[in-house]
Amino acid sequence: MTNKLKNTFGMPIGFLSLLALLGVPRVIAHYLKWIEPGSLANMLLAIIPPIIWIFVVVWKKEESPFKTLLWIGIFYGILLGITHQIFWHRSFEEPPVLGGNLSNIPPFLNELITRTFGFFSSVITGSILGVILGLIGSLINRFRSSPCS
Repeated sequence: MTNKLKNTFGMPIGFLSLLALLGVPRVIAHYLKWIEPGSLANMLLAIIPPIIWIFVVVWKKEESPFKTLLWIGIFYGILLGITHQIFWHRSFEEPPVLGGNLSNIPPFLNELITRTFGFFSSVITGSILGVILGLIGSLINRFRSSPCS
């Protein structure tokens, strides 16, 4: 079973989760207003984790850096979604309200829908990040393994 999981994720799932966790402090610091958007600290907290992810995957000479980095991105997106749910009420002075035909639905249903879409938006964001980083990791891997002419 362990080999099957390694083939699916590229690395042990716990290790991938720990790598993905490196991206969460920026989100928490943002919600708690410890850092300002656009600040150097915010930029470093946003850029350093993906650089570490790529470095670790390339350094470990993963067979499929794309797959491994994609999974890290997915796990990061899930953690991002959970963090957004925890800090949901800190995000908005007024909670988001659906409009149009959904403007008259009960508040609990409105919150359920907006939170659900918010969560999946985070997972999609993490997945897209994983795809981009996976492509970068694959290119680095390809250049590393190609003989110099």
